[in-house]
Amino acid sequence: MLICSTSHPMDGSKVYSVFLLEDETPTRERLAALIAEHPRLHLLGQADSCASARYLLNDHTPDVLLADIGLPDGSGIDIIREAQQKAPEMEAMVLTVFGDEQSVIAALEAGATGYLLKDQPFEELGDSVVALMRGESMISPKVARFLLKRFQPSAEAPVKNPNSGTAHKDLTDRECEVLSLIAKGYSYNEVGESLKLSTNTVRAHIRNIYRKLSVKSRSEAVFEAAQLGLIQIDRAH
Repeated sequence: MLICSTSHPMDGSKVYSVFLLEDETPTRERLAALIAEHPRLHLLGQADSCASARYLLNDHTPDVLLADIGLPDGSGIDIIREAQQKAPEMEAMVLTVFGDEQSVIAALEAGATGYLLKDQPFEELGDSVVALMRGESMISPKVARFLLKRFQPSAEAPVKNPNSGTAHKDLTDRECEVLSLIAKGYSYNEVGESLKLSTNTVRAHIRNIYRKLSVKSRSEAVFEAAQLGLIQIDRAH
């Protein structure tokens, strides 16, 4: 099934394009309608399989790829990985019934910055996508809990020597500036305004930081960079 939708008129607010990958017809139609009706979103296209998604994404790059994992001809995680390689500035959010650790970690490693379970109200999906584009990490509470436990440093974990790793040599001055503002709680839009960069450029810097520091979230990146002495965190805040 290959469908590309048309845009609807908007007032002057920023509108984000979304590509939907979902194989179950009733669910896909409901999600497509919610996206199309949201005033800040534009349904760029939709697909029901990996093959059709690859075909459409070859010619179209959405702001957000919203993908299920379990598909009849493969995994949505593979589509996320391939799409991210083609367009690193694109955001990806998983919407699935699979909340196991293996699926979550695989999706985050592939480049997903959001992970929602289908047991949440679909009516909140549009606002979640917009929040993702503001730089927030949209993750279901159940998923967030085990991620925090997984990545929380143990009391016995040794403190890294700031001069012992190669990350300091790998991160550029601009990447350090971006990460310092992220550590202060700035959104991607605010970082861009402060450094006179586009939001897409900020996201590209963040992805490079994740790769260089071998992390999967902003909190991990801030912690790792602070441990390496790349940024200073204001403890008063």
